[in-house]
Amino acid sequence: MSAVATPLQNGEPGGDSGIVAGVLEESLGDATVAATVERLVLFVVAFLIVYAVGRFVVIPLLNRAFDRRDLDRHARRPLVKITKFGILFVALAAAFGAADFGNFLVSLAGIAAAGALAVGLAMQNVIRNFVAGVFIYVDKPFKIGDWIEWDDHAGVVEDISLRVTRVRTFDNELLTVPNSALTENVLKNPVDADTLRLKFVFGIGYDDDIERATEIIVEEGDRHPEIVDDPGPSVRLTELGDSDVGLQSRFWIETPSRADFVRIKGEYVTAVKERFDEEGIDIPYPVRTLEGDLAVENGIETAQVSD
Repeated sequence: MSAVATPLQNGEPGGDSGIVAGVLEESLGDATVAATVERLVLFVVAFLIVYAVGRFVVIPLLNRAFDRRDLDRHARRPLVKITKFGILFVALAAAFGAADFGNFLVSLAGIAAAGALAVGLAMQNVIRNFVAGVFIYVDKPFKIGDWIEWDDHAGVVEDISLRVTRVRTFDNELLTVPNSALTENVLKNPVDADTLRLKFVFGIGYDDDIERATEIIVEEGDRHPEIVDDPGPSVRLTELGDSDVGLQSRFWIETPSRADFVRIKGEYVTAVKERFDEEGIDIPYPVRTLEGDLAVENGIETAQVSD
């Protein structure tokens, strides 16, 4: 053993890299083969140990962290995949290091860096959307099932991935939206809070009783079971139009989804309109007054009209 140990120091071929190499050399009768087999054994053992730690320790800890943040299933899936890829990469790196394949690992890292640079230049849009997807997961401006509005679009979020978000419009169209379009522009999430404030302007005639109309608007808001009492409905005179006086009603609902918002608002406006009809309060049509005169030229009647 001592005769074998001396020339095999420092991992040189024909030298002893450890106890495993000594045992293998005695059985195989070749120091170079024994050292190679030892490196392969170390490579496999290191890979399995690191991979097992990642698979049975890191992944469960990650899932617990997701549970604490109440991250939904669609958001978890890509993050878990990235983590598994990272564990595989670390396991391979540790295995190469344990097997003393340092030169190979350095060369591999150089090739990977050059490849990453080339891929990065060719996939700038994809990378931008990927980074935007990470920010969506971290900041959580919306979640699956939320009703969101951006630019001239609106709909309910059906799926969130690291590259795109899929939104179902209220016309039942499916929009596949790059994540960068949702992070680089103003995004409105009306259902992020527990309540939502709605507004509607009721127009009444100039001869109608503003105080009585205000009372009716507030009373119908108080009567509706799905309009909250605190804060209660309020009314402000906001417009003096060409043919009507605008009374803006503001009220809050507890179920801020698109379907509930449309239904509750429709029921409320209908109730106020019916009360206005009962009380004789008019919702006037736009009125335009025309002034002018008539003239007869060559037996043809013509009109000159001015507003």
